[in-house]
Amino acid sequence: MPTQSSPDLSVAAICERALDGARPSAPELETLLSVSSEEEAEPVFAAARELRKRHFGAAIFLSGFVYYTTYCRNHCNFCLYRKGNDAAPRYRKSLDEILTLCRGLTGEGINLIDLTSGEDPLTHDTGDYQSYYDMIAAVRRETGKPIMISPGVVPADVLVKMQQAGATIFACYQETHTRDLYKKLRVQQDFDERCAARANARRAGMLVEDGILTGVGDTVADRVNSILEMSGNDWELARSMTFVPQEGTPLAGLPIQSPLHELLVTAALRLMKPGWMTTASLDCESLAGLKARLDAGASVVTSIIYPETGFCGVANAELDVDEGLRTVPAVLGVLAGMGLRQGSDEEYAAWIDGSRVARAVPVA
Repeated sequence: MPTQSSPDLSVAAICERALDGARPSAPELETLLSVSSEEEAEPVFAAARELRKRHFGAAIFLSGFVYYTTYCRNHCNFCLYRKGNDAAPRYRKSLDEILTLCRGLTGEGINLIDLTSGEDPLTHDTGDYQSYYDMIAAVRRETGKPIMISPGVVPADVLVKMQQAGATIFACYQETHTRDLYKKLRVQQDFDERCAARANARRAGMLVEDGILTGVGDTVADRVNSILEMSGNDWELARSMTFVPQEGTPLAGLPIQSPLHELLVTAALRLMKPGWMTTASLDCESLAGLKARLDAGASVVTSIIYPETGFCGVANAELDVDEGLRTVPAVLGVLAGMGLRQGSDEEYAAWIDGSRVARAVPVA
């Protein structure tokens, strides 16, 4: 029989404690992430949905995706847009093209605009980020929406200027917090430098998103480690995504994994920090995989792309984009069928303000 020093490590008991406000420990996370079937996982998902309901009600927020340059100087083994990959679609969008897309997304009613790029040599190698500051300011001025910026690793002073230009959130995904695995994924990129970028963004006044990939040779222990690292840093947003093998990359031959590991991480993140914004990305399975990700407790739908504009996704560059299945109306149909609704801009702004207050250092 479990004692005070040896708690019940059954899935049901762990979920019950989480619903009572206890963050799962490392052994408890290992139990949750070791679940091997959707049937066994349902209590985990149910607990995650209940905690999301307590914090957000039926509200789900929508994030428009703007991949404004697909050129990159890095050699990430998992990424379609790695340097030298001739299979990758390449473009650098003009400010007018970016604003046209953002107006379309805003017209559909998204809550957040996610401006994402590779580490484009035109900026990262030259150190001239003025076009990025101008873009952030113009998008903010034109749309009035909160902006997430995901430019890769940039210097601390650049992050300050991005925040001053109007960026609210900085996204920089580690993909794994296990150093040996990281070396196999983000080739020749310093682990600690990437971590420091997130810390610098917080000091600059932005909220922060981290994230991991599943299905890249990671183990349960690796995923537990990542959850503990992300929750320990107390970031405001967290992402889990299933790896999709990419043409022309060293990991192209990896088998496609079940999304179960991703879904369990998403649910565990909710149990660790109920007020987190966790993602249901359309980039892996498009609309077909959305319900499962929302059922796992996600609170924001990402990778919404306005069709027929020539912009790409990441894990699936073109999947269902021009077919109009990664749009706000398509997502709203799924939400309605699940008894959920799109959160308002006012609710999202309240979450941003609350997150800022929660992390503020009290004045002595």
